[in-house]
Amino acid sequence: MTESPDFSESSSAAASHGLDSREAASQVKGRDLHRPEVHAALVRYWKRNLLIMRSLLVVWAVVGLGCGVLFADWLNVYKVGGFPLGFWFAQQGSIVIFVLLILIYCLMLNRLDRQHHEELQRINEKSDSTRRTRSKQ
Repeated sequence: MTESPDFSESSSAAASHGLDSREAASQVKGRDLHRPEVHAALVRYWKRNLLIMRSLLVVWAVVGLGCGVLFADWLNVYKVGGFPLGFWFAQQGSIVIFVLLILIYCLMLNRLDRQHHEELQRINEKSDSTRRTRSKQ
């Protein structure tokens, strides 16, 4: 059985939403991270995060190893800036692709963080409205 990652909100996640650490801490206060619906949302978040990470690592491996080493002879038929394409991928292309994949990862995680934050807000609003309804009765 694999261990679940720590699900506490980090200041970097809060910063991606434009919150400073004090604002993030105030939003975390009163949240029960062990409630089933919150835990399920966190598990979904981490599964999607790991899927994104695995996918981008596969792309990096294919470009870095595949294009630079395994398919170099086939790619050398084409020229980029006077150099064979296989050589270009081995020397420059894999680095450029790696930097682009970092950018893609950042953009995708910002979007995922925003969706996760909105989902947690909906869960907390639903919980708060349920609590208020019970207290009125």
